[in-house]
Amino acid sequence: MLHDVLIIGGGPSGLSAALALGRARKHVVLVDGGPRRNALAVHIQNFVTRDGTPPDDFRRIAREQLAAYPTVTIVDGSVPAIAGSHGAFRVTIGAETITARRILLATGMVDEMLPIEGFRDLWGHSIFQCPYCHGYEVRDRRWAFLANPSTATHLLPFALMIRGWTSSVTVFTNGALELPDATRARLEAAGLRIETAPIARLVADGTQLTGIALTNGAIVPADALFTHPPQRQTDLVRSLDLALDEGYVKVDPLKPETSTPGVYASGDLTTRGQAAILAAASGLQAAAALNVDLALDRA
Repeated sequence: MLHDVLIIGGGPSGLSAALALGRARKHVVLVDGGPRRNALAVHIQNFVTRDGTPPDDFRRIAREQLAAYPTVTIVDGSVPAIAGSHGAFRVTIGAETITARRILLATGMVDEMLPIEGFRDLWGHSIFQCPYCHGYEVRDRRWAFLANPSTATHLLPFALMIRGWTSSVTVFTNGALELPDATRARLEAAGLRIETAPIARLVADGTQLTGIALTNGAIVPADALFTHPPQRQTDLVRSLDLALDEGYVKVDPLKPETSTPGVYASGDLTTRGQAAILAAASGLQAAAALNVDLALDRA
């Protein structure tokens, strides 16, 4: 059978797209590779009606709702490669070959762990990317913000913004970033502490961060660390040689078709603005564009 859309990725974006396309009576196969990118997250936050929902419950509820639409099929497995072209794509999962007119990539991004002792063990427990997702749960505690050269332009507004969650903020440059005098002055005037020495290791009690040890021997107390580690596309997306914009798949939000005709993308792999509710909205937008595209294709 030639399906209308093959969705690769079973997170909020892929699930949202499957729901919209199912309601549009399109034949859809959603392939879910399994482990969640946010596997260590305890709750989804800032998703209206789902605030505080465990991610596994979110996925279960979404799948239960998709089961009501007979044109939507969910397959658990991974897609190693995509063959074919516009109108007739093919993927093989185990012994099964699936064909579809269009592809929607909703694969998210891969977070790369920083080479700091203790970082990987604390990731998702005491180390976070997004204060909107995790800030409220650690409000009024001692925060550390690890800046890096790739996000230097966002350092000042981000550091000043997070004072809304706590009055205790230390900015770490890890010896890799030279702060302009004007930036340093603004941070210090706002009551933020600045540490420029390289980080030796993270100090913790189990998965709870307690301090940040510097190479100069100092240990700065901290209960939560916020930072934006490097991200990369999944191996599948990288193999497709799509046009990128600063590492993210380049698409037009109104018609999120990639540089490869017939291959669309939605969710985190297309933007730095990453959150479950934003990914879900992106999936809906992609589904609407796909529905129109398929209709024009058949007219």
